Amino acid sequence: MTFRATVLTLYPEMFPGALGLSLAGKALERGDWSLEARQIREHGIGRHRAVDDTPAGGGAGMVLRADVLGAAIDAAAPADDARPRLLMSPRGRPLTQARVRDLADGPGAIIVCGRFEGVDQRVIEARNLEEISIGDYILSGGEPAALVLLDAVVRLLPGVMGNDQSGGEESFENGLLEHPHFTRPPEWEGRAIPEILMSGNHARIAQWRSDEAEKLTRARRPDLLPGQPVTK
Repeated sequence: MTFRATVLTLYPEMFPGALGLSLAGKALERGDWSLEARQIREHGIGRHRAVDDTPAGGGAGMVLRADVLGAAIDAAAPADDARPRLLMSPRGRPLTQARVRDLADGPGAIIVCGRFEGVDQRVIEARNLEEISIGDYILSGGEPAALVLLDAVVRLLPGVMGNDQSGGEESFENGLLEHPHFTRPPEWEGRAIPEILMSGNHARIAQWRSDEAEKLTRARRPDLLPGQPVTK
């Protein structure tokens, strides 16, 4: 089953972008996944293909129209399309590695890239859009966020990473940040690789890595540890 990504955007030329390079790009060429970027403005209103209008109730900026975006979604995905419908939005649930794995195990995704002040709430509800955020900050639009999400997902697809074990030993996979890494030379600018890593004792190395991962998590992301309050 090929993972199919359909992106609805006002800037389709932003895709595949970085996804056309490195492992994701090679996988795209092989057909391990597919990417279609569709222009929302094709469903715009009037001679100028308007896609936005002023906010109901007043306020700054413009809002992406429900009728325009609804038509774009319907044209991209029929009602029986089983792929989840995602809206990249700063007010969405934070993207997690667990959600990334769920998406990678599925048939693909329909990704809506918001612009302006936001998207008419009615189309979010009527088309069952799942709002997803990649962080507590604001971007000019949803396109960079969509690229981030797809990069995270595509690298987990079968055969994309040369060593499938690599994906299982990274930050967030086991609830902790990843342990420190070292390689040659054995000493650099007076700094030596920890002696335990040169010992050949795999049990002790595994324990050291586990301890270091927990120490790093406790220092930088204590909210990831069991029983710790989530902080913003």
